Amino acid sequence: MPEAAPVRDPRIRVMVVDDSAIVRGLIVQTLERDPALRVVARAANGEAALSELARTPVDVVVLDIEMPVMDGLTALPLILQRQPDMKVVMASTLTRRNARISLQALQAGAADYVPKPETGGLVGAEEFARELIAKVKALGGRGAAPTATTAPTPVTTRTAPLSPPIRPQVVAIGGSTGAPPALMTLFQALKGELEQAVLLTQHMPPTFTAMLAEQLERAGGRPAAEARDGEPVLPGRVYVAPGGWHMRVGQSRRVPVIRLNQEAPEHFCRPSVDPMLRSAAAVFGPGLLAVILTGMGADGAEGCRAVAEAGGRFVVQDEATSVVWGMPGAAAKTGLAEAVLPLDQIAPWVRRACA
Repeated sequence: MPEAAPVRDPRIRVMVVDDSAIVRGLIVQTLERDPALRVVARAANGEAALSELARTPVDVVVLDIEMPVMDGLTALPLILQRQPDMKVVMASTLTRRNARISLQALQAGAADYVPKPETGGLVGAEEFARELIAKVKALGGRGAAPTATTAPTPVTTRTAPLSPPIRPQVVAIGGSTGAPPALMTLFQALKGELEQAVLLTQHMPPTFTAMLAEQLERAGGRPAAEARDGEPVLPGRVYVAPGGWHMRVGQSRRVPVIRLNQEAPEHFCRPSVDPMLRSAAAVFGPGLLAVILTGMGADGAEGCRAVAEAGGRFVVQDEATSVVWGMPGAAAKTGLAEAVLPLDQIAPWVRRACA
């Protein structure tokens, strides 16, 4: 009788790359808590990681930034050149320099990042463990974007309203995994063509959001900064929710203003997209246009429902162009989206809606 084909281990195969043996070991222990994950390789620098990849099949790489011999930013394009569909999660401490490098890595093809705890090491850092495991699982196949042979998830969109929509006063954008490069694409495509204020909640830690705002200002050619509590929402400006704070919209003397708070995380995130959208819908009503970009989880779906119920409109990024079709998929499945669009079609749609 012919031999049966070997059964592939269904667990997600992970390689951990970090120059500290202690940190490497702790990350391995963290990942192996989850029965869906299996660490198949470890490396102390980028050069060793490339050698490991030559002999070990891997689905996801957790890649440190600062390492001797070959650092993470140097190794990243070589890893992707060797295996273009590889998902790479950058791991770094929350310094301004590392935030800048992590954002560069996302532009260069990294799928996501996770901030290492700065004090007390990784032992007992439950938030780090939860975030790392969730991102590796999402990128490794549970929620990741479909392959060319995978049929897209069917969704229904909202029927056209009886009366024509009013011109939006504000555009609100939410995103997570894979969204920073998508934001750069979107802002570059809208450069010089959008008068409305833009509210942005991107799942990012402190320091990262300030760097993101700087990049968006360069890409979009309009003022962009972390939002400040109490400042008015003005046309032509971009307000980025600061890491660690929910960004809402309130009113002061009938003028829309930013309200920041540190209430409990929603969807394990602070900032979260839902509080931004719920509050903006209450203030702007039919004058609100929302966009949900790639990201894991379901943050933004409830907020999008509030937008639609208030007479506003929202569109979502499609499954094929999303790194993870969690957030946009959850919003699309409400059945209230005006459109489900590839990334390169979102800017033209927003431009027409805001004209």
